[in-house]
Amino acid sequence: MLPRRLCLPSLFALIFGLLAAAPSYAQNQGALHPWNTLSPAQQNMLQPLQSQWDTLPPKRQEHMLERTQGWLKLPPERQQEIRDRIARWQQMTPAQREQARQNQHLYDTLSPDKQQQLHDAFKRFQQLPPDQREALRRQWQQQSPDQKRQWLQHVGPRSTLPGKHAFGMPGR
Repeated sequence: MLPRRLCLPSLFALIFGLLAAAPSYAQNQGALHPWNTLSPAQQNMLQPLQSQWDTLPPKRQEHMLERTQGWLKLPPERQQEIRDRIARWQQMTPAQREQARQNQHLYDTLSPDKQQQLHDAFKRFQQLPPDQREALRRQWQQQSPDQKRQWLQHVGPRSTLPGKHAFGMPGR
């Protein structure tokens, strides 16, 4: 057993060393995968996140890197679509992101058949002239979550919109 005079200084040295090392440990934890350690393909795929990558929490970095593995197997045009989506997400306000999460939750609660119907309706929506799409977006944004849910439940296989006067939406 060490004499008491040696134990106390050793204990202080250990504590001081741990306190001095804590900030550098915390910094390393914040950048589990620094941007400059990513492969060129990963950097290309995650380019919209470059400016904030090193500040993302490690779990978020891991999640994005896992997703990137699958994305890199896609055709180049599909990869560009994903980069564009990431960039749009980065530009959204927190309120817009929350709304997007709620919309995704609504979609996830639909049966696979209803999801396919909605997907088909969205494709038809994309083919509408820009002014009609904008008018429909405004109407959609003004609806309550219940009205949106009702619309989603009644999407027909051949319609971009529900019946002529359903839920305050115009007919085709």
